[in-house]
Amino acid sequence: MPSTWVVVADSSAARIFDAPAATGALTEIESFAHTEGRLHERDLRTDQPGTTKDRAGYAKHGIEPRTNPKEHEAVVFARMLAETIERARAKSQIERVLLVAPPEFLGHLRSALDANARKIVEGEFNLNVVRLAPDEIRKRLPERLYSSLAK
Repeated sequence: MPSTWVVVADSSAARIFDAPAATGALTEIESFAHTEGRLHERDLRTDQPGTTKDRAGYAKHGIEPRTNPKEHEAVVFARMLAETIERARAKSQIERVLLVAPPEFLGHLRSALDANARKIVEGEFNLNVVRLAPDEIRKRLPERLYSSLAK
């Protein structure tokens, strides 16, 4: 039977909860850790930037990455979570999803979802609550999480 997932995440951890009733408790069904998301930017970088040579001559120039390593790791983690949501949707294991994350990571997660997964997103909440107990997370969400009507 399809269920409702509440995905609570930040750049270094995520927890998936089942919400069988719109006003009931959350039951944790899976958790993920992305330790790279907690590292300092200096720990994610290689020692030297890449280099390139001029077309003519012998000069070398450093190449700076287009995104910083910490943001890159957040995007990688968001894609992994989006793939988890999409797999469950494709197998008809879930009928709706609520996303709960700090604003920047919520944006990464939203961007990583494909069109089919975006259709089942019932709501988004800008909250950083991934490390709280399930009952504390539930208290910070609206009393009614979703419409009782199936999509």
